[in-house]
Amino acid sequence: MNTLSGVRRITERLTRPRALRAGGLLVATVFLGARCPAANAQEFSLFGGGSRAGATNTYTWAFNYQEGLGQYFAASFTWLNEGHIPDHHRDGQTVQFWGRLPLADRRFVISAGVGPYRYFDTTTAVQGGSYSDVHGWGVVYSARAAYYSSSRWVTQLQLNRVHVQRGPDATSMMLGIGYQLDAPNTPGPRDWASGSTKKVTDNEVTAYFGKTIVNSTSSPVALAGAIDYRRGLMKYMDLTVGYLHEGSSKIARRDGFTSQLWATRAFLNDKVTLGVGAGIYYAIDENENSKDPGPGRGKFSGLVSISGTYRFADHWDTRLTWNRVVTRYDRDSDVIFAGVGYRW
Repeated sequence: MNTLSGVRRITERLTRPRALRAGGLLVATVFLGARCPAANAQEFSLFGGGSRAGATNTYTWAFNYQEGLGQYFAASFTWLNEGHIPDHHRDGQTVQFWGRLPLADRRFVISAGVGPYRYFDTTTAVQGGSYSDVHGWGVVYSARAAYYSSSRWVTQLQLNRVHVQRGPDATSMMLGIGYQLDAPNTPGPRDWASGSTKKVTDNEVTAYFGKTIVNSTSSPVALAGAIDYRRGLMKYMDLTVGYLHEGSSKIARRDGFTSQLWATRAFLNDKVTLGVGAGIYYAIDENENSKDPGPGRGKFSGLVSISGTYRFADHWDTRLTWNRVVTRYDRDSDVIFAGVGYRW
């Protein structure tokens, strides 16, 4: 518990104001890497498996993004979903630092990692209402065994132990498939990522269409749309401003203006980009469709996102984006978009 309390105190100081706590730690950590000339993405992996919390077995899955910090160290960003524990639907983001030991001509790598976990938990409400969106901090401890093939594919087996402030701790086992986005110079993982001499983004306008999923026990959905303008501020940092319409679900209808800072990377000859962003969402029009009194207009919320593009022409790309709206009044939502962008 002392370790957890220490992590919480440090991260809360680094991620004010309150509306941005959910993403501030994550983007700040990636930005530290972006300032280094060698900071570019190396491996992207998808994980799936099983988890146990208390006496309950459930599923778990994750997106993972990792880069080397020398032969024996690495850092990663993960979006972790812990499945459906009774009275808890929990997921969130973790930044982990790893020690790793390459074996068998660097083809087999054993790693151990630890890092803070910013989680979002849809729980059964204790008093009044049908549910609550609980936000908190935790720690994720991990052990991983990975095999690197000669074709840049990586097979991984990972054990996680999740310790949180409120709610049940969990232990999970996941199998992962990854791909080395930067071709290694030697067998196994890259010690350091390759650098870049230009900005990932100049200017881009993107129109989106997708759906909103309200983070409640019933998870109602609605059609959603958005438009944003993206500007590259420096080599690995973008700024977006836009308008988000979340549609009308059984619980609420909400729309408004957004702005985010992004840590972003390009690879595969600049054809593919990945990024993580955090910022604010100002709902200028919010109406409740339920019987509960609504929060009204003019509400600030946090916005945490991951996004990827494929640049299929000189000025055109397709973009997939997963947004998490973080509120203080139990109206968190996931807004998942596909979009088409024009670059210049």
